[in-house]
This record gives sequence, structure tokens and C-alpha cells, in this order.
Amino acid sequence: MPTQFLNFDLPENHNLYPSTSLALGNCNSLRYYAEMASKLAQDGRFNDSLMIAESVVVSGVNAVEFADLLNVKLVSSGIVRLLEEGKVGSVVELLNGAMQLGIDPLKLLDRGAINSLSQECRRTMECGEIEEIVSFMETLKGCGMPIKDFVRPYEIIRLCVSQRKPNAAVRYAHIFPHADIMFCTIILEFGKKGDLVSALTVFEASKQNQDTPNLYIYRTIIDVCGLCGDYLKSRSIYEGLIAIKNTPNIYVFNSLMNVNSCDLSYTLDIYKQMQKLGVPADLTSYNILLKSCCLATRVDLAKEIYGELKLLELAGAMKLDVFTYSTLIKVFADAKMWQMAIEIKKDMLSAGVTPNIVTWSSLISACANAGLVDQAIQLFEEMLQAGCEPNSQCYNILLHACVEACQYDRAFRLFRLWKEHALQKDNCEDFGSKTDNTIDLSSTLVVSASIPNCTSASPRGHFSMRVPFRPTTSTYNILMKACGSDYYRAKALMEEMKEVGLSPNHISWSILIDICGGSGNVEGALQILRAMRDAGIQPDVVTYTTIIKVCVENKDFKSAFSLFVAMKRYQIKPNMVTYNTLLRARSQYGSLLEVQQCLAIYQDMRKAGYKPNDYYLKQLIEQWCEGVIQNGNQRKCNFSTRNRTDLGPESMILEKVAEHLQKDSANSISINLRGLSKVEARIVVLAVLRMIREKYTAGDSIKDDVQIFLGVQEVGIRAVRHESVVKEAIIKLLQHDLGLEVISTAPRIGNDRNQDGINHPDKYSKVEENAERVILRANVHFPTRRPVVLQKLRITKESLQSWLIRRLDAPAVHR
Repeated sequence: MPTQFLNFDLPENHNLYPSTSLALGNCNSLRYYAEMASKLAQDGRFNDSLMIAESVVVSGVNAVEFADLLNVKLVSSGIVRLLEEGKVGSVVELLNGAMQLGIDPLKLLDRGAINSLSQECRRTMECGEIEEIVSFMETLKGCGMPIKDFVRPYEIIRLCVSQRKPNAAVRYAHIFPHADIMFCTIILEFGKKGDLVSALTVFEASKQNQDTPNLYIYRTIIDVCGLCGDYLKSRSIYEGLIAIKNTPNIYVFNSLMNVNSCDLSYTLDIYKQMQKLGVPADLTSYNILLKSCCLATRVDLAKEIYGELKLLELAGAMKLDVFTYSTLIKVFADAKMWQMAIEIKKDMLSAGVTPNIVTWSSLISACANAGLVDQAIQLFEEMLQAGCEPNSQCYNILLHACVEACQYDRAFRLFRLWKEHALQKDNCEDFGSKTDNTIDLSSTLVVSASIPNCTSASPRGHFSMRVPFRPTTSTYNILMKACGSDYYRAKALMEEMKEVGLSPNHISWSILIDICGGSGNVEGALQILRAMRDAGIQPDVVTYTTIIKVCVENKDFKSAFSLFVAMKRYQIKPNMVTYNTLLRARSQYGSLLEVQQCLAIYQDMRKAGYKPNDYYLKQLIEQWCEGVIQNGNQRKCNFSTRNRTDLGPESMILEKVAEHLQKDSANSISINLRGLSKVEARIVVLAVLRMIREKYTAGDSIKDDVQIFLGVQEVGIRAVRHESVVKEAIIKLLQHDLGLEVISTAPRIGNDRNQDGINHPDKYSKVEENAERVILRANVHFPTRRPVVLQKLRITKESLQSWLIRRLDAPAVHR
């Protein structure tokens, strides 16, 4: 382009925009306006530049011809300058405007401008401005820009995922022609982050512009349901696919079965549906079925599937792989059927399939689970001879087998020899040297003939083999268990763990607490718990349960219950072991507070969804209640012992006792025995009396009579035999066994009722009125026209006061 057009001054009052009468063939005028537009763009006056271009195009000039006359260097320099000033919006307007006029935006950019656009995209992305970068990318893509060269797509997807912006991710995916692949990538990335909600949002968006379902996307979202632990959602997605009468392919079926492998019945049902729809199963399908059998511990079904697979293999329809054999071996390993696991290994070798590290680990674990330490070590040797390099899990399995078999010395000797060999290998410059890498398996694995039951039938010798040994935190945890009651040795192992760069975990601290508490050092165990917190590790349910067990075993019940309260305060949910440890803490109860604590734990356990075996607790509560009868001159009644069979597993006696013992005061007491058997009624009455006695001893006074409500019956109908038995038993207990004055009252309630339906003689206390109202409202089924009688007993406060004084003066035999 002639240089004279690059530096010109517009004359004053010159018409900036070309007239519509611009001659189509006037080349000089066209160049003039092209240079004018280029100069304005260089100055950042993009709107003026676009107006000149628009006027030229409107006058009839071809847009492509005009674009060829523009000075790309000037336009690009203006774009670069505005990008540096952060005026991205102006640049976007220029590119959009040029595209609307039919001018290719790429013709306005040189290499420098493209680099500036790329830098702006990266800067926006690094600032985390996800909405801005997606909008910018949409514009650049619409202008035909090579957006893949600006920022890698995965980086923007990762930014959308980290900020939980599924809609922005959907917009970005639509930029690309292969949007389906982008959708799968986005869904999977959200799944890896555990964000199932965002993944489902992207999944629903992916279906909007599709005439037929993309089964690859369906498979991905089902896999993501498995990653996020929501296998039920995967089922609804599958049902939605079936509802639109679309047959899933084998990959969708396999993903669905794999996600639901924890539910064997459902997995088998899907397998049958797959066969019904004519989708042939592949080896992966059978492997998933075996995995589901393993999780469900269904050895019989695994054998059946294996038999079917062998037939298919003989027919040439299928070739079993290492995963199939390894899964079968694990099924038998978990069931402690080590002989069957060995047989599967033989079949595997006969079929020409080479065992991998998973196979060997499962085989070693099979023998270890059965307590066969020598066989486990022999398999370890075979693994080395086969050239398979063991991992830390193999070592840990062997050490765990020694510990479970109480061969603690053997575990430590194996650990020391492995560790020494690892150090020798690390100091070796030439790993291929036989001199430095030769291992004597006879001395390393069998260790010593002096160890009991330590034999091996396999031939051994010296051969060149690298055996890397890198102890893990689990390795040291296993060895800490091997310390038995040697706290200082376990503590030294924890320090060694730190020296080699490993961090003790919850299990490490729990083991140390257990060992320290095993010697009776409760205070030391509590100090370890504090040290654990100081180390930045918050105790979990296992840790708390361990130290609670230590306190219980050493009769420090106060600390045990305090730890339970702290556990709840830190929002750590107790498990079944925690509850049972506390509920079985005492062999007898001596105070009201102890009973209240245990009843509160029992109720908390029920609310948490656990079903406790409460027979033992009922027995202790009975013994505590019977402690009310403690006069040495009286014969101790064995009523509850003779009739304990009446307290069946469905008895709600503990809830009834808890309901009365959790009241704030021993004053104004009313006892509701409606619906209880005579044994249960006796226990509730004795529990309340013992509570009154303990609170009286603590300084509470008796202000009111004790009201005992037995139930409601209709006048004119013979009393139910059951209610009479309960009444007679309670009167005998109070008068004969305890020497209390009992008044039987049966006020008629019916024709002379007040508005609330209750007769109120002047002698009734307010407490009695309220109690009657509650009981009558609970009996909503009695006829309205027939008079009703409320069966009651009343212990006078004078009699109760006299009884308390006598009992406090008498020697206590049940405290």
C-alpha cells in the first residue's frame, strides 16, 4: 500500500463519511476511505471506523474488496492498544460489527493482535471470571477465531467445575462441533468433584438438542452416579431411557450393573433385562456379576457363574482375563476358602493367564485370613519367583497375618529384614548387579527355625530380584498392634513413623490409646487424646470409642460419660460399639444420676436407629428399683426375679422408667400405669419411689401426695381382670412391702362433668386435675353416654414423709 496514504490529514469541514453517490469504480476514493477507516481504528475510534465501512458497503462496494484495502497493521495496533487498556468490549464490538458487514474479522488481525487476544483470554481465565471468558470465547468462535489455540478447553472446563457453574460449562460446550464429547467430559469432571447436582444439570441440557439419546452421555452420567454414591439416581436415569423406548447398549448396562454392584438382586435383575432385550453380555458383564457376588459374599453364585464362563471359554465364545480370576480368588479369600482360591490360581495358570499383583495379594490374603501364615509366606515367595514386584499391601498382609496369629516376634523380624534390604538397595548404584540385589529368601522369609510353626515346603535359593519395601502408615499400625501391652515400644514406632516422613492417622493414635489404657493408665490415655488434637488430628468415632472403653474397663465412669458428651458436642456420631460399651459399663446402679445417664444413652441409641439388646439393661434397672425394699427386718421380695419372663423384647418398660425419672422434681409426682403388666407397673412405681428418696436425701421436700393412675373403665361393666391384678399387686407392694398408706379412689366422671369433661371435687389438687385430663383425653374410645370411672391410688404425703424418715434411719443394703 502506498506510503502517502499512511500519513494524511483530513481537511477541515471534510465530509467524514462517503456519500451514497460514491462511484463503484472509483478506486482512489475507495482506497482513501479504507485508509481513513484504518487510521480511525488505530486511534481506537472503532465506531467511526465501522460507520465508514458500513457507508462504503451500503454504497454498493463489495465488503471483501473493501476489507482487502484496509491497513491490517493499523487496525491491529488499535486492537492491541485497547486490549492493553482493558477495553475488551470495544474490541468485541469491532469484531461483531465487521462480521455483520460481511468482513472476515480475521482479515483485521495480524499475528500481534491474535497473540494479544490469546493473552486476554488467559488473563480473564486466570482471574476466575468464568462468565466473561465464556462470553469472550463465544464471540471469538463466532468470528471464526482459532479458540483452541487461545486456551486449552480442559482449563476452562476445570474452571467451570471448580466454581460449580454448570450453565457456563454448557454454553462453552455448544461452541464446539463435537459438543457430545465435551458434555461427557464436563459431566465426568463434575462427578470427580462429587457434584452430582451440577452433573445432572449438564446431562439434562445435553438432551435438549438431540433427536435420539446419546448413549455415551447416558453411560457417563450413570458412572458419575456411582462416583457420587447415589446408585438410586442411576436407576431412575436408566428407567427414563427405557421409558422413551430406547434400548441401552452393553456399555450402559455394564455401567449400571457396576454402579449397583452393592445390590446383588438388582444387578441380577438388570442382567436378565439385558438378555431379554437381546443385548449379549461380554466378559465385563460377567466380571461385574462376580464383583457383586464378592460384595454380597455369595460364594455359591460365584461358583455357578464361573462354571458358565468355563463352558463359554471351551466353546470359544469368551476368553477369561486376569480380572475374572482375581475377582474369583477374592470371593474365596473373603470367605476364608483358601483351598478354592489356590484351585482358581491353578486354573488361571493352565489357561495361560499371568497373575498380577492383585491376584497375588488376594491369594496371600486368603491364607492370611485363614490364619495360615506359612502358606501366605510361601505364596509371597512364589510371587517373587514369578517376577511380580510386590507392593506395600502384600507386606502389610503378611505382617497382619503374623499379628493375628500372635506371632509378634516374627512380624518384627520380617519388618526389620525387609527394611534392611530396602536400605541396601537404595545405597546400591547398579540395580542390575547380582551381588548387590541377591536375596536369600530362606533367611528373609522363613526367618528362623526357632519360631513356632514356622516352616515352608517350597524350594528356595539365591536369585537376583529387586524387592522394594516402603513401609506405610498401615505397616506401622500393624506393628503397633504387635506391641501388645508394651506402650513404650509402640510409642517408639510412632516416633519412627514420623522420622521416615509418615504421619500417624486416627488408627495409630487409637492403638496407642488402647495400649496405654490397657495397663490401667487412664490419665495417660487422656493425655494421648489431647496430644492427638494438638497434632492437628481430630478424634473420630473409633478413637472416642477406644478411650471410652479404656475408661469403662478401669471403672472411671465419670470420664467415660464426659467423653461421650464431648463426642456429641463435636458432632461425632457414636456407633453400636460406643453405645454398648457405655450401656454395659456397670454391673449395678447405685445412684439416680447413673440410671438417668444410662437411660439417656439408651434413648439416644434408639433415636440413632440402632436396635439394642436391652435385656441386660432391664435387669440392672430392676435390681436398682428393688433396692427401695431395703429394711433388714423385712423379707426381701424376689418378685421381679420370679416374673422376669414377663418383660419380653417388645416391652417399653425402659421408656416408661425414663419418662418418670427425667422429671425435674420429686414434688407433685403422678404415675401413669395404664397398659402396663403387674411386673412393669411394680418397676415403674419402685423407680419413682427411689427417685423421691434420693432427691429427699439431697434436700428436696415432699409437698404433695403421689397419684397413681391405673386406667379407665365404664360403670356397670365388670372390671377387666388385668386391671384388678395390677391394682392388687401395687397395693400389696406399697402397704405390705413398704409400709405406706394407700388410699383407693374412684371418682365418677360423666353426667356431672364440667365443660372440659372432668369432675373436680374441692379436695383435688391441680396436679391431679391435670393428670386426669391427660389420661381421659388418651381414652378417646369410651362411650360418651355411659359414666366413666378413673381408677386411682393415692399415697399421702404424710405417709411418704414417715417412710422416708424410716428408710434413712435404716441401714442401706442397696446403694
